[in-house]
Amino acid sequence: MQVTWHGHSTWHVTVGETALLIDPFFDNPKTDLEPADVDAPDYVLLTHGHADHIAHAGEFSEATLVATPEIVSYCEAEFGFEDAVGGMGMNLGGTVECGDAFVTMVRADHTNGIMTENDSSGGMPAGFVISDTEPTKDSDDSTTLYNAGDTSLMSEMRDVIGDHLEPDAAIVPIGDHFTMGPKQAAVSIDWLDVDYAIPQHYDTFPPIEQDPEEFTSEVKATGSSADVVVPEADEPFHL
Repeated sequence: MQVTWHGHSTWHVTVGETALLIDPFFDNPKTDLEPADVDAPDYVLLTHGHADHIAHAGEFSEATLVATPEIVSYCEAEFGFEDAVGGMGMNLGGTVECGDAFVTMVRADHTNGIMTENDSSGGMPAGFVISDTEPTKDSDDSTTLYNAGDTSLMSEMRDVIGDHLEPDAAIVPIGDHFTMGPKQAAVSIDWLDVDYAIPQHYDTFPPIEQDPEEFTSEVKATGSSADVVVPEADEPFHL
């Protein structure tokens, strides 16, 4: 599994021969790329409808969309998507096969105004668990990545995602103000019991300026044995 961070919460994940693009938003200070610079993905995964997560989704409308039905309907009408998993998207708790990847949609605790309009709700926001095998408990042969999306700390991470889906690595927001900050994000890593912890959703706007080294320190303070990986934007790395 190859993973590339394009700043904020935008990720390019390759599983086998399948390319997934999560929450495309390139108007952030970490990336030097424009949407046209990115290889066309097979699937676009959207955690929720805020502008800093879907602003550039329309640049990839030839891909198959993975999102809730509410977000799918918006993207079909506004961005020209014509294909979604299952024909209408998916919902929390579901698992879909996306080429060489298996994608499970899980809960996130956040708000979900479409394009950040407070009078237009996109329903429940989500996170994604991405694996190279069908997710089953106690599978030692899989590589599994959890992207928490925009969320607060929630017991679901300990009781469902960590215990039953058993990710090897977790991408969690650390920016605070709109999501978890470093302290709560570190607790989530401890609960998830992952080998690798990866921060996202920070340093894009003044309210979410953070030093990722604080996240590293907080993870160690929990007693977690996870290695914190702070990726360089636009540089791929392997899990």
